Amino acid sequence: MLDRTVVVTGLGAVSSLGNDLASTWAGLVAGRSGIGPITLFDASGFRTKLAAEVREMPDPGVSPRLLRRLSRTDVIGLTAAREALADSGLDLDREDPTRIAVVLGGGVSGLLDSENYFRDLLAKGPRGARPTRVLNHPPDQTTDRIAEVWGFRGPRATITTACSSSSTSLGYASDLIRAGLADVVVTGGADTFARLTHGGFNSLRASDSEPCRPFDRNRKGLTIGEASGILVFEEEGRARRRGATIRARFLGYGLTSDAHHMTQPEPSGEACARTMRACLKSAKLNPGDVDYVNAHGTATVQNDPAETLSIKLALGERAREICISSNKSMLGHCLCSAGAIEAVATVMTLETGIVPPTISYVEPDPDCDLDVVPNVAREVDVRIALSNSFAFGGNSTVVAFGRA
Repeated sequence: MLDRTVVVTGLGAVSSLGNDLASTWAGLVAGRSGIGPITLFDASGFRTKLAAEVREMPDPGVSPRLLRRLSRTDVIGLTAAREALADSGLDLDREDPTRIAVVLGGGVSGLLDSENYFRDLLAKGPRGARPTRVLNHPPDQTTDRIAEVWGFRGPRATITTACSSSSTSLGYASDLIRAGLADVVVTGGADTFARLTHGGFNSLRASDSEPCRPFDRNRKGLTIGEASGILVFEEEGRARRRGATIRARFLGYGLTSDAHHMTQPEPSGEACARTMRACLKSAKLNPGDVDYVNAHGTATVQNDPAETLSIKLALGERAREICISSNKSMLGHCLCSAGAIEAVATVMTLETGIVPPTISYVEPDPDCDLDVVPNVAREVDVRIALSNSFAFGGNSTVVAFGRA
């Protein structure tokens, strides 16, 4: 690896709190919940009837012909990418397209379209179903769409490691720049809602019938959400030479697995602590350097105490001196895009000095005894922040950002 500092020059977001960065961030700071009744399909047969849906599809700025072929995930991914590229100030006409990479986390992709296709096929027969809807099924489709729309011809990859997918994509994106394989990387993730994912979490009894309550003693599970968070990564010297506004530094990442269980976290916290330590080592940080942790914070019975233990093990005494919070209390668990939208929020915390709250927090849990910023945002001097993503199958990624 070359000695290159990776910086963030562009941000874009679409979430249940709004179709751009400004509205998403304003909602997080205000402690506004994006969770509401499911409208994308009939959820009456499920125990849980709530989700954090994107309520109105944004305009991704493409031709009507292409728009007809896009999945829901494509639409929000392209919209967030357009905002992030505009925010970066890149003059794409002067950039070498072979030096611009696209690396996203993805998973659900066009699954809802596929489900609707087979529903129509069963109900109406072949003439009543559009087979083109199934074309969006692979998880790499949004990555490919972004590259296609802007003509980016550099390295391209889609990471699928469940809830850590888009955090891992950030790490891989930084590696491409540090290795000199790309000048610019459009990275992050996009993921949306579908019957299969909702049904799966319901069958695991991992979802709450009420809005999720991370770290609260009476939490009963997660709430699924959908979102896209896109970041533009560049090498710092290059960004400064072109006069870009640097929003944050990407300092490093840790990536591990725990070989413990397909769905349950390793309960001692040691496995995820190992990921946090790996991130600190990658970023050349000590535990005392960390000012804030954007927690994975799913609100499941098993995850929150395990994550609390991991933060204590990794950060030692510093764990009790800093604040943590869970964006999922407002955005829901955005699956393969969770790490991306939470990374965007982490960068905004570094810029503004505002830590979004963990809402719906009523009764403290002695097993989750860290400062979780309950219900009201807080002004904090945050110079270094970590963002945790602890996924099914023990796929864990932690990323570190520094203030610009």
